[in-house]
Amino acid sequence: MTVLAPEAVPALPPSPYRVLDRRRETGDTATVVLEPVRSALPPFSPGQFAMVFGFGVGDIPLSVSRIEGDRLTHTIRSVGAISARLASLEAGAPVGVRGPFGTGWKMTSATGRDLLIVAGGLGLAPLRPLITAALSAPQRYGRVNVLIGARSPGDLLYAAQAERWRDADARVLVTVDRPDEAWRGDVGVVTGLLNRAAFDPGRTAAFLCGPEVMMRATARDLVRRGVAPDRIQLSLERTMHCGTGHCGHCQLGPLLLCRDGPVVPWSRAEPLLAVREL
Repeated sequence: MTVLAPEAVPALPPSPYRVLDRRRETGDTATVVLEPVRSALPPFSPGQFAMVFGFGVGDIPLSVSRIEGDRLTHTIRSVGAISARLASLEAGAPVGVRGPFGTGWKMTSATGRDLLIVAGGLGLAPLRPLITAALSAPQRYGRVNVLIGARSPGDLLYAAQAERWRDADARVLVTVDRPDEAWRGDVGVVTGLLNRAAFDPGRTAAFLCGPEVMMRATARDLVRRGVAPDRIQLSLERTMHCGTGHCGHCQLGPLLLCRDGPVVPWSRAEPLLAVREL
């Protein structure tokens, strides 16, 4: 693999967008809706990401959590200077956006199959467009299962929308690691919900996003149950800088995840994730 020197990386100026709306999701997470100032970027597919630039702080990769016309929606957790700035922007604030980048969820391969969608924490954000697309075309798929894990009840995303998914006949199961006094649901890791999901392993397509340890455990459990490894898709995360596969920051073995991912089948990801990082 050849990695270009920084000065050889192609210049991709960001397109001007502005904040249309911001909604607080949890104590450290907000959903921000962006609209183009002039022309919009090319259409995004579920699972792809954008490089979003906050003026004065820099840019970070953000998965698209909703696709609606020319608007881009991102759910952002404040974990650093850039994400904190972007998550706090008020309506009208300018941002720069590059994209779309990366591979999306391969939904055509799931036609006629039961869907098993497993999210951990913020991993529900890039899965939300997939869930919306699946429930808008119920004739294309079998049973739709959405399994959600979060640190605590206060960290759950899209609670109201999850109820609408249930109304649309999705089986939505939720578990938390640390319950509060009011919590009456499941407690524990998200893999504990698999026994209650409604799916036929031999005709199932699975989509996983969340902490890497959760995705590894879930994928291995699904393979043991009979789900084919190439029918399990994961969204992997590494440090991304250029978004075009030139800087090499997001390398995972032979893959550059901003270009060859972030969505990767388990059959390809398993041997790479088994290598211990130094």
